[in-house]
Amino acid sequence: MYFLMICRHKPGSQAVKKVQHEQHRAHVSSGGNGVVRVLTGSALTEADGETDIGNFGIFEAAGEAEVRAFIDADPFTMAGIVDSVEIVRLPDRFKAHRIQPLSS
Repeated sequence: MYFLMICRHKPGSQAVKKVQHEQHRAHVSSGGNGVVRVLTGSALTEADGETDIGNFGIFEAAGEAEVRAFIDADPFTMAGIVDSVEIVRLPDRFKAHRIQPLSS
């Protein structure tokens, strides 16, 4: 199954985010040690294209519980940066083969 995650970060969390960024990237690259397969993702920004306000990801996973486990174990979540998370199931016809995955 495929899922879209939209994650909003708490205002003023940039300093903590910088400290956690490398651990976050390692978590994404490993798919949370294989809990999910991260197909793509990136930062979300204000209209200026620079000020981070969150991030999104598209995952392949056995179910929403695995996506939630991946999010809960993310260093950004554990550091208290995350304000809200929305998880949306994508249709089975989603064209995942068009994406170069970020994790295996």
